[in-house]
Amino acid sequence: MQKITVALLSGGISSERDVSIKSGNEVYKALNKEKYEVIRYDPKTDLGKIVADHSKIDIALIIMHGKYGEDGTIQGLLDLLGIPYQGSGVLASAVAIDKLISKKLYASEGLEVPPYMVVNQNDYHSAQQSIRQLGLPVVLKPLTGGSSIGMDIVFSESDLSVALENAFQYDSQVILESYIRGVEVTCGVLGNQKLAPLPIIEIIPGKDYRFFDYEAKYKPGATEEICPARMDSRLAKKVEECAIKAHRVLNCRGCSRTDMIIDNGTIYVLETNTIPGMTPTSLLPKAANAAGYTFGQFLDRLIELGMQK
Repeated sequence: MQKITVALLSGGISSERDVSIKSGNEVYKALNKEKYEVIRYDPKTDLGKIVADHSKIDIALIIMHGKYGEDGTIQGLLDLLGIPYQGSGVLASAVAIDKLISKKLYASEGLEVPPYMVVNQNDYHSAQQSIRQLGLPVVLKPLTGGSSIGMDIVFSESDLSVALENAFQYDSQVILESYIRGVEVTCGVLGNQKLAPLPIIEIIPGKDYRFFDYEAKYKPGATEEICPARMDSRLAKKVEECAIKAHRVLNCRGCSRTDMIIDNGTIYVLETNTIPGMTPTSLLPKAANAAGYTFGQFLDRLIELGMQK
């Protein structure tokens, strides 16, 4: 049987470069070398190589996060080169990474989102007005990006300027959200036309963490991740429906993972990841494992869905 040539893309130039490289290393180890000829590329240095090699590449695995990897940029290059890839295309990737646009689309589908306001860089007065209108505490995030980089929870107005200064290192706009106290969950969706929800994961950051921040996400043992989540079947069905609605309204393909908070039975959709973390212990592969996939089999399925394009 002829091997499928897979271009494994990881690294890049976003603030999530290190996470991408670690994910890429784990994906490389898990790919079945009897089925795949795997060629690794780092878009930070290897864009020319990707262009030169495009005719021999059967599919690309984009294991990248943040700007220039998860925002439709690299997807556009691959489209121009005629290289299929796992996951969402240019438009869905660009929309999902933008927290303002995605929230508006969620609301159009009848999904609940936390009250929010957007603040431009250097507009400290507007930020003060926003937190007074939303009420404290507020969650503060760069408008684009992931892994909770630049994110903070502001409990008093005196903390606002430092949190804004940090967030504006990563984006020229910041979104402020009302803080929802509840149970944090995430639900993956797998498929192209026919969609299947994966088992829901309940996320409980350790007592040393105020929220599911960068360290809580990636430090072993820092967060308890319960799969399947502790909830009755009726609520679980509603969470799955929200994840599928979010996937569809953003026009995602292949896979996605939508983060939510449940407060007194109300499910608030926070954001959708079009390229979630891809180590064996990351949330989406963990949910896939609970559904019966090994990590290697899960990657096989993503490749299969990508080649359906």
